Amino acid sequence: MDHARIARTVLGVTLAYLVALIVWIGWLVPLTPPGTVPIQVLTLIGLFGSFLGIGMLLAQRPSRSDRRLRRYGLEGWANIEAVHPLRRTDRYTELTELDLELVVPGSETYYGSVVFDVEPIVRPRIAVGGTLSIRVDPRNRDRIMLCI
Repeated sequence: MDHARIARTVLGVTLAYLVALIVWIGWLVPLTPPGTVPIQVLTLIGLFGSFLGIGMLLAQRPSRSDRRLRRYGLEGWANIEAVHPLRRTDRYTELTELDLELVVPGSETYYGSVVFDVEPIVRPRIAVGGTLSIRVDPRNRDRIMLCI
């Protein structure tokens, strides 16, 4: 989960809501029929919640470069050479550095390492000697994505 993207989304939606609220209070409230202000307030609150939810859903999507790598990246596999747990996170996961032997058909085998947030459900698959599916950027072989 990209906390920075979610924080920017919440901040952006909140600022847009405050601008809409200022416009509503300063310009639209005097023009509305009497007795409709409570319904308008409920509508504004509902719209804020809806836009906040939609924004957070969109913020959780992978970035454009990650989506492009998943779609157009070269398929290959990585043999796990070493596993180095770094630290536990607050989400029941563990940041782990993996030393990998990267194999992409049609090119030479090379070695690299990646820091990966290991979830409890995939922990059994992350072991020395295991094999993982990867996608490699054809223009930059150092940019890889683990497909678990």
